[in-house]
Amino acid sequence: MEFDDRAATQVAEEALDAGISPAELIEDGYTAAMNEVGELFAKGKMFLPHVIAASEAMQGAIKTLMPELERTNAQTKSKGTIVIGTIEGDIHSIGKDIVATMLRIAGYKVYDLGSDVPIMSYIEKAKEVKADIIASSALMSITMINQIQIEEQLKEAGLRASLKTMVGGAPVTLEWARRIGADIYAENAGDAVSKINASFREKT
Repeated sequence: MEFDDRAATQVAEEALDAGISPAELIEDGYTAAMNEVGELFAKGKMFLPHVIAASEAMQGAIKTLMPELERTNAQTKSKGTIVIGTIEGDIHSIGKDIVATMLRIAGYKVYDLGSDVPIMSYIEKAKEVKADIIASSALMSITMINQIQIEEQLKEAGLRASLKTMVGGAPVTLEWARRIGADIYAENAGDAVSKINASFREKT
C-alpha cells in the first residue's frame, strides 16, 4: 500500500524464514492489498501510477516467494495445465500477473506468456504442453477483439474441442465471452480460480 518494493521483499524473506506458507502470504497479504489498491483506484482515490507502483512492489516480493511456492507445488499433483497471457496489442499485465499467481497457489501448472502475446503463441504453447485451458486478458476495448482470434485459430488447428478458453480484463464482460464462444468469463483473480476449479470438477 506504500509502494515500497524493498519493504515488500523484506517481509517475504522474513516470512519464509519464519516458516509461513508462501501461498498464504500471497493470497492473504499481497493479493489482499492489491485488491484494496484496485478498490481505491475504482473510487478515484488512487491513480494508475500508484497501481503500477503497488504491483511492482508485489511482484518483487513474489519473485522471492516463487521458488519456495514452486517447490511446495512440485510435491503435489497438478490439478491441470493453463496457458495465460495478455492479448496481442495490449501491454498491461497487472491483473494477468495476479491471476497467474493465484492459479499457481491453487495448484495449477501455469505457463505465463507475458503481455502483447501473438495469437499463434497461445495455440502453439497449448499444443506443446497439452493445456487444459487458454486464458487471455485484455485491458483495452480495441485489443479485446483479438480474443476472437484465439477461438478461430483453435478451431483451425482442430484443438477447440480438447480444451477450454477463459477471458477477462476491464472491458471484457460475460456477454462478450458468450458472444465469441469462450467457455469461462473471469471478473477477477478470485473468480478465475473458483470458475476454473468448478470447470475441473465438471470433468471429473
